[in-house]
Amino acid sequence: MSLAVMLSRGSVGIDAPLITIEVHLSNGLPAFQMVGLPETSVKESRDRVRSALINAGFEFPAKRITVNLAPADLPKEGGRFDLAIALGIAAASGQIDPQSLNNTEIVGELALSGEIRAIHGILPVAHSCKHAQRPLLLPQDNQLEAALVSDVSLLPAKHLRDVFLHCTGTEKLAVTQGNVPPTVCQYDEDMADIIGQSLAKRALEIAAAGRHNILFCGPPGTGKTMLASRLLTILPTLSDEEALEVATIHSVMGKPASPDTWKIRQFRQPHHTSSAAALVGGGSIPRPGEVSLAHKGVLFLDELPEFNRHVLDVLREPLEAGKVCISRAASQATFPAQFQLVAAMNPSPTGSMDDGRSSADQILRYLNRLSGPFLDRIDLQVDVPQINPADLRRLEAQSKETSKTIRRRVLDAQQRQYHRQNTLNAHLSGALLKEVCNLMESDEAYLHNAIDTMGLSMRAYHRVLRVSRTLADLGGAEKVSAMHIKEALSYRALDAIFARLKQH
Repeated sequence: MSLAVMLSRGSVGIDAPLITIEVHLSNGLPAFQMVGLPETSVKESRDRVRSALINAGFEFPAKRITVNLAPADLPKEGGRFDLAIALGIAAASGQIDPQSLNNTEIVGELALSGEIRAIHGILPVAHSCKHAQRPLLLPQDNQLEAALVSDVSLLPAKHLRDVFLHCTGTEKLAVTQGNVPPTVCQYDEDMADIIGQSLAKRALEIAAAGRHNILFCGPPGTGKTMLASRLLTILPTLSDEEALEVATIHSVMGKPASPDTWKIRQFRQPHHTSSAAALVGGGSIPRPGEVSLAHKGVLFLDELPEFNRHVLDVLREPLEAGKVCISRAASQATFPAQFQLVAAMNPSPTGSMDDGRSSADQILRYLNRLSGPFLDRIDLQVDVPQINPADLRRLEAQSKETSKTIRRRVLDAQQRQYHRQNTLNAHLSGALLKEVCNLMESDEAYLHNAIDTMGLSMRAYHRVLRVSRTLADLGGAEKVSAMHIKEALSYRALDAIFARLKQH
């Protein structure tokens, strides 16, 4: 038989499209031709495949070899097709029975010795194989990660020689089934570590309960970063489906998920010198950025005004849509980006508004680095004041709530939201928001008057409503009342700063 067909998987964004590898041997001068839009890394596989076949004990046919990677209009990259190409050549030259790998999908990079090396993005491959109901022949080093996908049949192999023995029936590869492992989430940090700052801790609990975006504003050393880092400790663990979605994004980036920690939400903290492409993703072949790596987790931006204004403004669409669509001339990709934004900043370029080192104009220029539309997408703006040293010992002696206690209240509030509207309050749409809030006429009049007085936009108005609904859920209330609206309006620290600056 001079023609063999093998099945493999490519990589486009976080998807793994099916790639059919056709190998044909014909008479003529020995040559190795590869077609089907292979990138340089794929073209180089012919040298790896030749050496691997010879070193594994196969005969490399002295014929004209044509390898077609279909579909022809889809760009292919990486060494993931090496193993499938090598087995296709062996099958086309009659060294193995092609029926032994019938309906089996194959991925793996080959070393010159014939050893099978791990590839990036094995999770989307395993997930696609599960839906296609086909077994997956893969590198042994990818087995633990691929096993995170339940009910997929895996054939892990260490060496090309092992695959040959499997195909000849001499020594079959062990078939394993994917199985979701239990995860115990343990943190070294706890909310009880924070001294004082009861208002900020209350705001953090509200943010966790409704998945609201939050901004901490205060002088240096007041615990803003400490507060942000403890948000994960009061959030519920990821579900199996959410964890698999997050792990898939990291798998594409070459960061395999650990079975012990894969249900813990991600906490991403990019430096303020990061570019727009680093945050939202990009490249000639689109790759996910920080907003996608923080999917279902937390994106923490410290020293917020130090970020380039253009860089912050590219976050506006992902914050609303929960996804990033990246288009390039050669390819397009869509990455999920449902992250919770947590930011921290000083109220003045010198650190504090009361240190006498900055004028009102200098502070205003500093704050104006943040655009109005960007700030409108932050639900809670919280003042984190300096603690008086005289009160420090008294505050240290006070009993403090642990993250476990707060997380229990957060879970109860989220369960109320899912039961009522099947989504969290931060993701409520306009019509549904109006339905679940349903304010009394007097409360609605109070809110409209407050919005007009504070000069807030309609987007900010809706965010105040969402925060009010979360406050009602934390308190176990069926309806949103004026008490909840007043507390929601109190978390507008930057508006208070701008009002103070206008008086100068």
